[in-house]
Amino acid sequence: MNNSAVVLFSGGQDSTTCLFWAKEHFEKVYAISFLYGQKHAKEVELARNIADRAGVEFHVINTDFIGNLGNNSLTNSSLKMDQDVPESGLPNTFVPGRNLFFLSISAVFAREWGIHDLVTGVSQTDYSGYPDCRDSFIKSMNVTLNLAMDYQFNIHTPLMWLNKAQTWALADKLGVFDIVRNETLTCYNGIMGDGCGECPACKLRSQGLEQYLNSKNKFI
Repeated sequence: MNNSAVVLFSGGQDSTTCLFWAKEHFEKVYAISFLYGQKHAKEVELARNIADRAGVEFHVINTDFIGNLGNNSLTNSSLKMDQDVPESGLPNTFVPGRNLFFLSISAVFAREWGIHDLVTGVSQTDYSGYPDCRDSFIKSMNVTLNLAMDYQFNIHTPLMWLNKAQTWALADKLGVFDIVRNETLTCYNGIMGDGCGECPACKLRSQGLEQYLNSKNKFI
């Protein structure tokens, strides 16, 4: 069987950690990034730089239709971004169908290359209220893709049950802590590294980093 994997790669903290995780587990890794009308589209160029540094073949797929279908603060610059997960309903940073489409397109790519394994950085532990980051969705999607293409896919989610502190720990274990901290773009406002510090993604990232560094320092 082809010992290769396709990584859904945004160039952010989670997907970068998954990219290097995949390099540890597969002989060849392909990275796919998506342009979906996101305001922080700079992430794709940073993703390309990281993929080149990692020696990973990189592909960009235009999926602007995703941003045009819904009304959310990641693709609509006139919509003020929710700073926290609301008590009821979904945050307006949720892009409906994003992971659904990303996984479907990545699966088609993988099938054409004879690849069975997909890797995505979704997490139910720190999922920001996004339903398409839950384990139940991933398992369902895996079955759907297998049936839709009569092909055996395996969707790997290395971060599914990790919080952000544990994700930082995994990056450190993989030897890419500095790359993840300084060269990735997680910020919804398009600022690399530590980001703007105000958007939901930055808050989650910085809280996890602080928690990880504090726990690590206890043993030094």
